[in-house]
Amino acid sequence: MIALLLLCAGFALPAGDPEGFHVWKAAELKSIGKSLAPKVGANHTATNPIPGIGNYSFITILRTGTADAEYHETQADVFVVETGEATLVIGGKLVDERSTSPTEKRGSGITGGEERKLAPGDIVSIPAKIPHQVKVEAGKQFAYFIVKVTQ
Repeated sequence: MIALLLLCAGFALPAGDPEGFHVWKAAELKSIGKSLAPKVGANHTATNPIPGIGNYSFITILRTGTADAEYHETQADVFVVETGEATLVIGGKLVDERSTSPTEKRGSGITGGEERKLAPGDIVSIPAKIPHQVKVEAGKQFAYFIVKVTQ
């Protein structure tokens, strides 16, 4: 009888989170800036890649200044702004374009793009093949969470 009860109790227990499931708590995301600040390099950026699953990957980013413009041939970006303010330049053409991998390009800036102000709580979706650059005023910080979706 006891063995039967233990067996039934085992089936009643939750199976655990499915592979790839994760909840990022608001407090965890609000601390991006504090946790990445010591890692900021000469490019005014610190990142923390987070393992993804399938065609999704995740990164937390802190910017303390304007970094290179970016172009992703095969990945869309979804930004969730956590702290700080920045200007996003979207579209146009990369200036001083260079390849950093077969599907990635960088540039010193963008010409012909449109600017959008970003603040905490904003969510931005940038399709693949669209140049973009995050501009941060000197002395300021901008922290955000990115979902990258490979298409």
